[in-house]
Amino acid sequence: MGEQKIIAVAGATGAQGGGAARAILADPDSGFAVRALTRNPDSPAARELAALGAEVVQADFYDEPSVHKAFEGAYGAFLVTNFWAHGSAEKEIEEINVLVRAAKAAGLKHVVWSTLEDTRELLPLEDGRMPVLQERYNVPHFDVKGEANELFRQAGVPTTFLNTTFYFQGFLSAFLPQRGEDGVLTVTLPMEDGKLLAGVDVADIGRTAFAVLKGGAPFIGQTVSLAGDHLTGAQYAEKLAAVLGEPVRFQSVPYDVFRSLDIPLAEELGNMFQYYGDFDQEFTGSRDLNKVREINPALRSFDAWLAENTSKIKAG
Repeated sequence: MGEQKIIAVAGATGAQGGGAARAILADPDSGFAVRALTRNPDSPAARELAALGAEVVQADFYDEPSVHKAFEGAYGAFLVTNFWAHGSAEKEIEEINVLVRAAKAAGLKHVVWSTLEDTRELLPLEDGRMPVLQERYNVPHFDVKGEANELFRQAGVPTTFLNTTFYFQGFLSAFLPQRGEDGVLTVTLPMEDGKLLAGVDVADIGRTAFAVLKGGAPFIGQTVSLAGDHLTGAQYAEKLAAVLGEPVRFQSVPYDVFRSLDIPLAEELGNMFQYYGDFDQEFTGSRDLNKVREINPALRSFDAWLAENTSKIKAG
């Protein structure tokens, strides 16, 4: 057996990075080894990855030498940044620049960069249908990642751009069905009736990234746009009802109302859902489920994800 190629996994104790690390570790014949990057190697999640066979290393995006060191000798990487940790577009760009410089310096042969569309390509800031945020963005956590794609290209880092989307896991947390005053379970989303929302099991981001790394050179320079299902709000509610064994209704919240809610980053999320809705043909249309399934045959539909997670919804 030849020497294994090291894949450096950023954010390895988070949802996306953890999924990528686990997907690689689950295939002992892949030819890859996992180097899990984390700020805290002693955390339970880091220890769990170590027990599964990952090499766990300390790295912090705000300590650039630690990232360079973590990439040394690696063949490739799965890279992701977490906007939600700070809510700042400016900080996220700083983090991405560190990753690009480190990837270039290490001479990585293949990077999978977890990214999103730059909404300003379809929705100029002067359009006026949604508030401009952080001075120059519609949806900062989308736009910053989309804008940063060019940093990888300019640096000459061999990159596959993996466009992600809304996580099905949202139905276990922020969008967990809640009982209305009349006792009926209700899924409340800032989505218009009839508009499609592309969703994905967060673990499929990691599984698809692993498949892309295995696929190698043909994927370099390509964009893979990911989703596991395209459903309306009413269809999500209908499928939830089928597994929960009781009616679940969909309640649409107007974008402006959602933006005014007293919740963290309400404007950011309101703008994101409006982008999903106003440009559902473009956004959903770019996510060809059959093509994604060719790359990642284990891709979970919402039904398949529900079959594995119904008990967690009931627990909520």
